[in-house]
Amino acid sequence: MLKAKPNLESMIRTLKRDWAIVYDMLSGKDNSSFGWDEHRQMVVAEDAVWNSHKAADQLRHRNFLYYD
Repeated sequence: MLKAKPNLESMIRTLKRDWAIVYDMLSGKDNSSFGWDEHRQMVVAEDAVWNSHKAADQLRHRNFLYYD
């Protein structure tokens, strides 16, 4: 068995989870407060919005180069 396979599978699961969170933030039912910055390739919102969505706080300063 390839030693890298479990690591790759874990990275894919993490990427899918994070992209699903971003998709829900931008296209979900509670999306009015979030926006997308094309130049920086990241989700943007006011500080109060980030503070009210603690689960998404880990994505606050993270860019998603291939999301579009």
